[in-house]
Amino acid sequence: MTDLLVLAAGGAVDLPLGITEGGNWFLRNAWLIPLLPALSFVVILFFGKRMPRGGSELGIAVLGIAFVLALLTGAAWIGHRDNYHGDEIHRAVVVVDDGGHSGADAADHGSGGGHAEQSLAVVNTVTWFQAGGVEFSVGTLVDGPAVMMLIVVTLVSLLVHVYSTEYIQDDRRYTHFFAFLSLFSASMLMLVISENTLQLLTSWELVGVCSFVLIGHWWEEKPNSDAALKAFLTNRVGDMGLIVGVSILFFSVGSALPDRFGSFSIAETNALASAGMLPQTALLVAACCLMAAVMSKSGQFFLHTWLPDAMAGPTPVSALIHAATMVVAGVYMIARLYGVFFEGLSIGGSSINLMAVIGGITTLVGACLAFVQRDIKKVLAYSTISQLGYMVMALGVGAWTAAMFHLFTHAFFKACLFLGSGSAAHAVHGFDMKSDMGGLRKVMPHTYRTFVIASIALAGLPPFAGFWSKDEILVGTGGWGLFGGTGGNGAYTLMLVMGMVTAALTAAYMTRCVYLTFFGEFRGHGEPHESGRRITVPLWILAGLAVGAGLLNMPSGFQLAPGSMQERFGHVVEPVAGYFPVISHAGPSWSLAIASTLVVLTGFAVAGWYYFVRVEAASAAAGRSLTELPDGPTSRYALARMGHTFLVNKYYLDHLYTGIVAGGTKGPVAAAAYRFDQRVIDRGVDLVGETAVSAGRAVYDKVDQMVVDGVVNASGRVALDTGGKLRKIQSGRIQDYAAILFAAATVLAGILIVIV
Repeated sequence: MTDLLVLAAGGAVDLPLGITEGGNWFLRNAWLIPLLPALSFVVILFFGKRMPRGGSELGIAVLGIAFVLALLTGAAWIGHRDNYHGDEIHRAVVVVDDGGHSGADAADHGSGGGHAEQSLAVVNTVTWFQAGGVEFSVGTLVDGPAVMMLIVVTLVSLLVHVYSTEYIQDDRRYTHFFAFLSLFSASMLMLVISENTLQLLTSWELVGVCSFVLIGHWWEEKPNSDAALKAFLTNRVGDMGLIVGVSILFFSVGSALPDRFGSFSIAETNALASAGMLPQTALLVAACCLMAAVMSKSGQFFLHTWLPDAMAGPTPVSALIHAATMVVAGVYMIARLYGVFFEGLSIGGSSINLMAVIGGITTLVGACLAFVQRDIKKVLAYSTISQLGYMVMALGVGAWTAAMFHLFTHAFFKACLFLGSGSAAHAVHGFDMKSDMGGLRKVMPHTYRTFVIASIALAGLPPFAGFWSKDEILVGTGGWGLFGGTGGNGAYTLMLVMGMVTAALTAAYMTRCVYLTFFGEFRGHGEPHESGRRITVPLWILAGLAVGAGLLNMPSGFQLAPGSMQERFGHVVEPVAGYFPVISHAGPSWSLAIASTLVVLTGFAVAGWYYFVRVEAASAAAGRSLTELPDGPTSRYALARMGHTFLVNKYYLDHLYTGIVAGGTKGPVAAAAYRFDQRVIDRGVDLVGETAVSAGRAVYDKVDQMVVDGVVNASGRVALDTGGKLRKIQSGRIQDYAAILFAAATVLAGILIVIV
């Protein structure tokens, strides 16, 4: 069947959505993958304490099954992607032609344009609820990006579950922790396969609630509860943009489909946006609103401040949140609604746009802040902010596949780094690199080696995974024209420069992190030792993926890679359908790859010279382990000192939000509320009381005393006087009573005579 969109003015044109209800059983039943951890949450929460291992065994078993199902779903998708020749869903839709696009133009754009083939996503929906005659559905949209995320989320979550069994084995809320790990995983898995934006919004909010619970797991300590509240409230600010953006898209689709009130369908929304059938203004406003949600959830500048504070939660939570789940939800949402962003922000053929600028600034902001952190987890948190900025920047320049590939590789080496930091902290009982760590490579060889491997992958040296994904992003900017730089969706030279600078900064701050943690002399207390196998085995698995995951998307024409592995990731993951815009793919540039590698090596060299040469020499001269030069640049140069202070205070954003915005608002508002309370509410209450007292006195004096008591007293006096008179008649003598009786009979007889 052919999916038709019918233009009211231009007749019927072929505009296939590229979706089907057919396909492999695993593709049609992908909803089982999030359902399993959701059921695990319920069982662990109610019965976990009765289980031998507090419910952790159920969580691990369920995530293991979910991971196997995700792998089978991935294999099914590869076969479906390459071999499926079934029918698309037939859905006749009437579209209003606003005059801005001809029927032919719309048909050419929506049908795929340059797409050589159609990749049919598998969609299955059921009715969720009905309101006002409008039917709302819930279902699954399974395609390349969804399958990739299913595998990543289930794998990282499974490893985090295993790691947690040792890391928090004596925790006071052990069962509660594993219950919410399962719910967190279920929420993210449901988000990645959501068929419509309303379902995505629901999963998005559930992920936020779970993160609030897990970040504040040790809520008895005020910094932890404060961090949880900060994360929750900051995300709510951005989520208002998500609600508004989703609403705009719903009604915009409704305006294009006069036979329907609106649609939350991701496929239909993208298809109409890519075909130019939705108003440009509506797409621009919706894209800007959705970017607010991305900024908060994915830690983009200037709503990133919650993310480092979230390190107050247990380290496994930090790994799960910052590697493959919560923080990449915003990036994934852009990728999922890319037709809206691509058209709304005019990404194609441009040199700058809102998304690219936000991503580029965030890469630099996060990388610079990582330099001045003492807490190893906060170094990695700001690194995550920087790398998320890389992904958003890639999407902003049109390098969709590169962004998804970097999300894929980043999940592994960043999870390895976070779990490695937790392993080190677990051994020294602290996270401060300067006062609690140092020299750990001697006693923690597994943690050290895996941490170094993941650090090199993060910095982007070949042949580690981070190099391949980072290089794809840089070449995707289209800003490199030397010695064979090709293609792209625009000339984003500024973004290329930001990406190159960030690469150098990343290598430098990770060199600092490795030195302070594993080199020099041990500066903590006690006797640190290597972690157990439940911690080190997940570290080695993730380290292996940090090395080998990049091989899944070798650049085209790379002689050392077989043809089947060249751009394989993009072939499997990137949608080629009506619901995905037509984007250009930049060709590989060896000169850019060499230049970026030299930039990374420069970052390693400068930081290595400072720490491994200068600081080591100063330590030997001082006879103790130093972490910085005693006469470093910040002590000798005022400008360097000012810059360092600026970074230590995190650009004063927390001061701006807490001290000025919140404090400045809270002070006057509190004062005004107090005056209102005293002068209006309290005065009103007092006035009511005074009026009641006055009214009571008036009632007592005038009504009770004069009227009620007067009537009662008068009645008493009348009764008393009457009784006195009657007492005179009742003399007790019979002759007096006989006389009265005779007189009464005489009067009665007279009356009868007169009447008769």
